[in-house]
Amino acid sequence: MKNRKLKNSELDRINPEEYKASEKTPLIIILDNIRSLNNIGSVFRTSDAFLVKKIYLCGITAQPPHKDIHKTALGATESVDWEYAENTLDVVSKLKEEGVYVASIEQAEDSINLNDFTVEKDKTYAIIFGNEVKGVQQKIVSASDAVIEIPQFGTKHSLNISVSVGVVVWDLFVKMK
Repeated sequence: MKNRKLKNSELDRINPEEYKASEKTPLIIILDNIRSLNNIGSVFRTSDAFLVKKIYLCGITAQPPHKDIHKTALGATESVDWEYAENTLDVVSKLKEEGVYVASIEQAEDSINLNDFTVEKDKTYAIIFGNEVKGVQQKIVSASDAVIEIPQFGTKHSLNISVSVGVVVWDLFVKMK
């Protein structure tokens, strides 16, 4: 049979313990007031796929365990390191003090198109994704080292946050490798 689909048992994936012990991509995701539990679960699943170092769940962003997060995360909440913080700005400040480069994913003046954004070797990056309606809070955008914008060419003003995470994480993962 041509192009036979592989069974899950043929994919040779690591288990959660091996994931925790593996070398991570120097990438941190910060979720700033995400409402949708399905979006949160999707971010966990994408983070697992690309060995993201950590996820910060901030503000109203729900935390595992929750059945609606689990429904889309499919167990990734057990592998990906995460932490809850009430205040997103506190997380940004802490990471910047640790030398992490912090970028908001947003549409803003002087933003850098994702395809033009370059990464440096041996540097850790934190990327911030905002609320489904309001986006990343202005005070967080202002505190960021940069604003990265995903180029869009249609009539809509934004992408779903889970799609944005997939696009940006894949792009940065490829650039880091």
